[in-house]
This record gives sequence, structure tokens and C-alpha cells, in this order.
Amino acid sequence: MTDKIRLLIADDHEVVRSGLKILLAETDIEIVGEVATGTEAVKFALENDIDVAMLDIRMQGGDGLIALGRIKLDKPDLPIVMLSTFDNPTYVARAVALGASGYLLKGCTRDKLVETIRTAAAGESAWTREELRRVTGALATPRLTADVEVPLTQRESEVLKQVAHGLTNKEIAQTLHISYETVKEHVQHILRKIGVSDRTQAAVWAVRKELV
Repeated sequence: MTDKIRLLIADDHEVVRSGLKILLAETDIEIVGEVATGTEAVKFALENDIDVAMLDIRMQGGDGLIALGRIKLDKPDLPIVMLSTFDNPTYVARAVALGASGYLLKGCTRDKLVETIRTAAAGESAWTREELRRVTGALATPRLTADVEVPLTQRESEVLKQVAHGLTNKEIAQTLHISYETVKEHVQHILRKIGVSDRTQAAVWAVRKELV
């Protein structure tokens, strides 16, 4: 391949961006854009001609998964790879549901990094069978479509949004200033109401209902 793969990287840690530059030096991948927030990632991706975007999930300036969804609205065919420190099934499920081409952990090898970017640039899926198997159940269920109204209370909707953002019950309790036990109760009510069995499925449901 003579043409360079034009890559955008979005990560709020300079050390990560610098590390990626070192790992991708002397490959057929050229970093043409480097941003530190989800908002900047959306702007750069929509205004520039790139082959692949690589987005960190947890950034100070906005969630990478939200940026993924926004970019896909205007450029549905642009391959986007998510990058995260967290091997979190909820993040993986949301990334699959929103159309990401793959999901890399920051501890991955250089070979894995390069291979994933090349696969995504070729328009192919870089998801491993194991990753997809973890979320297939969530993506296949429930048979609740967007036109089915589920009577969640305002507080339950708030808790569900936090669940879909990958927060633990303890983190949700701190964020919403309610007790851990109350969060547990809300989560149980939410799962029962929307007819799913776990948090990953609830996250996918929330994406499909456009709650996140």
C-alpha cells in the first residue's frame, strides 16, 4: 500500500497521543489530526478527509462514545475505532451498537494496534469473535423497539443513563448524590421494566432509545 492511512486520534492525555505517534512511526499510518476532546474529534472528523478515527472513551471534554454517535450521523461510512483503558462490556456493547469498527485496550501490542487500524481502514470489522460474543446477547435482546413506551421515572432514566455510560453503582450513587442501596433498587426496577437481564443489555437498550 503506497497511500498512507490518514488517522485522527482523540485522547485527553498527551502521553497517550505521544505514545501512539511513536508506535505508528515508520508504518503506513499517518496521524493527520490530534485532539483532546470529543467535541474537537467530531469537528475534525467532519471537516477533514480522514480514513480512520481513533477515539478514547473517557475524556475530560466529552465521552468518546457520544462523539462516535455524532460522527456516524454525518459520516456513516467513516471507520471509527474506540480506545480505552477499561475492558468494560457496557462500553463494548455501546460501541458495537453505535457502529464502531473495533475496540482497542490501551495495553494492546503495537502489532494489534496497526492491524486494527488497517482492518478498519479497509472497511472491515476489527471486532474479535470473543468481543462480539460478549455483546451479541445484548444486541439481540430485547424485542423492544423504539416505539414501545416504557414508563421509567425521571430518576430511573437518570440512573439508566449513568449505567449506559459504564458507571458502577457506587459511582452512580456519588454522581446523583443518592445512596448505594437506592441505586441498586433503581437498577433492579429498570432491568425488570425494560425486560432485560443485565446492565450490558440495558446499555444497548438505552442507545437504541437514544437516551445516551
